[in-house]
Amino acid sequence: MAKNNRFEKVYTQGMGSMEIWVDKETGVNYLYRQSGYSGGMTVLLGKDGNPIITSIKE
Repeated sequence: MAKNNRFEKVYTQGMGSMEIWVDKETGVNYLYRQSGYSGGMTVLLGKDGNPIITSIKE
């Protein structure tokens, strides 16, 4: 199976329980939170309520 390199982990806090991932095609940042056997991912928003976008190097 081919490796999917679309997402890149750019930040980890704690023992991998909170991470920030960047979609390398769109630049959108996502917050991933894990606790025990459950976890979730959501778009990371700035104080203005808009998604945080990282500029993509091509």
